[in-house]
Amino acid sequence: MTVLFADIVGSTALVDRLDPEDVRALQRAYFDTVAGVLHRWHGVVEKYVGDAVMALFGARQSDGFDAYRAVRAGLEIQAALDRRQMVGDIRLRVRVGVATGEVMVDLGGAVSGGHGVASGAVITSAARLQEYAPPGAVALCAVTARATAGLIAQRQLAPVPVAGRVPPMSVWHAVGPVRPGADRHDGPLIGRRRELATVRDQLSRAVREHTPRWVSLVGPTGSGRSRLLHELTRSLTSVDGVAVRWCVAACQPYPDQVLAPVAELLRGLAGIRHGDGPATVRDRLADALTPLLPPARLATAVPVLEGLLAAPDGSAAAQAGAAICQDALLRLAARGPLLVAVDDLDRAAPAVSRFLHALFSAATARRLPLAVVTLHQPQWTDSRPGPARRVTIRPLATVQSGRLLRQLLTRAGQPVALVDRLLPLVGGRPGHAAAYVTSIAGGADPVAPALPETVRRAVGAELDHLDGERRAVLMAAATLGGVVSGAALDRVLGWTPGRSAPALRGLVSLGLLLPRRVDGYAFAAPALRRVAAERLPRALRAVFTRRAADTPRLDAALAALRSGPTSDITGPLRRRIPSPTMAAPTRGTNRAPGARRLRVVASSGDVPPTPTVATPVPQTNTGGHWPPEPDRSPTPIRAALATPGSAGRSAPAGVGAAPRAVRVVPRPPLISRADGLAATA
Repeated sequence: MTVLFADIVGSTALVDRLDPEDVRALQRAYFDTVAGVLHRWHGVVEKYVGDAVMALFGARQSDGFDAYRAVRAGLEIQAALDRRQMVGDIRLRVRVGVATGEVMVDLGGAVSGGHGVASGAVITSAARLQEYAPPGAVALCAVTARATAGLIAQRQLAPVPVAGRVPPMSVWHAVGPVRPGADRHDGPLIGRRRELATVRDQLSRAVREHTPRWVSLVGPTGSGRSRLLHELTRSLTSVDGVAVRWCVAACQPYPDQVLAPVAELLRGLAGIRHGDGPATVRDRLADALTPLLPPARLATAVPVLEGLLAAPDGSAAAQAGAAICQDALLRLAARGPLLVAVDDLDRAAPAVSRFLHALFSAATARRLPLAVVTLHQPQWTDSRPGPARRVTIRPLATVQSGRLLRQLLTRAGQPVALVDRLLPLVGGRPGHAAAYVTSIAGGADPVAPALPETVRRAVGAELDHLDGERRAVLMAAATLGGVVSGAALDRVLGWTPGRSAPALRGLVSLGLLLPRRVDGYAFAAPALRRVAAERLPRALRAVFTRRAADTPRLDAALAALRSGPTSDITGPLRRRIPSPTMAAPTRGTNRAPGARRLRVVASSGDVPPTPTVATPVPQTNTGGHWPPEPDRSPTPIRAALATPGSAGRSAPAGVGAAPRAVRVVPRPPLISRADGLAATA
């Protein structure tokens, strides 16, 4: 997680020259301002130390952008303190340090903060970083700088020495937020033919039949949702010879304005670029809306839309601009096919979903050739309209992942032989493959590639989005490894049998687990298993491992019991759990050459030996299943090593001979079950 540490510059000299009443007023104004900013960016105050504030981001739940939110909070704290008049003519200046790393967190205290909530070296790093920040600046560690690259403008400084640490600590200064650039999608699309064909068919039918459709592309981070959308916009440019118009917007993490994606759609409609001056914006809005709106409406609409582009917040003026934008899109769809796409809709404010629903409903009522395409993660839920089509983006096949890795390695100038090493790590997610190749190209060890930070953040967010039981099941399954069963998870977690089944089904529906064989599940992404296992404290991992190691033999025995009828343990169990003391057919085809034959003897007890002891009926294991056996003697049957006869066959006791004592074989131990069944082990 990310730790923010803020401290007032020159606080000692300031307090010395103020009265206690003024100090209290100054502290209250300062702490209220800082706490308000931290709350806005979902930070938790861990403690107040004198005039210093320590806050945590991602303590209870991570969204993959903890570092970004912490840096934005640090920048906003500086701006808010610059604007606020404190006591008299005093202006407070603070230093802010932001560091990201592994922390042990007391989740119970992370709700409202408190002393001792978090422990780890990253806390000391954040405190040291703020000492090297100039007044009014925000200093970042290397991990925070990498996590916010492309989202925050940064300036790297010379490494600074830190007591007790070698080498010196690298430091960056945050300059301000920037608009992320578009992702590069210049390589050929690998796989996804089925998904691409499905979406193209839905969009083409919406245009051809004038029946608006809503298509949702659903997949976890790194599955290639944005890449698929790029391919759609590039390839689907016409339907039946009629040109198709695309309006595409992407939702940025924690936008400052709730209607920013709507403003992005408006920019695409009018061809406005970021950085265009007011005059250019006005001219392009007028050019785009002149064919759509009457002159009287156009004169009033352009200034309102300029306000939406300048400040797409939730104000009444911005809402009025969004209504005009919606009307313009509907009028554009009436003139020709229109496809509206919004990427990462799970990041957007509810106002964006309401805008899309209103647009879709109005287009449906007018039977316009319009379609809405939304992209989001599986755990995000939205009240999509009835005719919405959900297209799940599944992991790439092994062959496709290999092709993608070879392409990425070649473009990065890395040996193609690394494909064999990276293939088991990417789990069929194109984003994970790109992250591993990027990390190796940046100097990571190719022999034992570390989990890339981008993958760790994204996978950690997937884990934190789960409810308590699903998260517990996933973390316990990560300690077992391989294919795990629901019964094994119940025992490891100490749950009642069957409690984990609903959670496992939910994890499969989210694409985090894959069903394997009977009652077995495997992780869809190797990175998810690694992060889930590392989330557990060492002591708890040891408990889970010990519980898992104590149960394999019991699992096999109970599974064999469940597979056979309870009234006959000498049939199926005779071949499922072979034992030297268990009965086996004296004749038949299901015997390896040279195997020692067994004969049946009566068990010891109150029943005296008789000349007629039940002999097993010869039977053949046809098709791998034992056929029904005839009625047996009620006498319990056990097996003993046979004494070969003159003809090379064993002679059953009491058959063609005088009664004699039957040799007693010690009864083997029993494995008891809760339902009263017992099997010879």
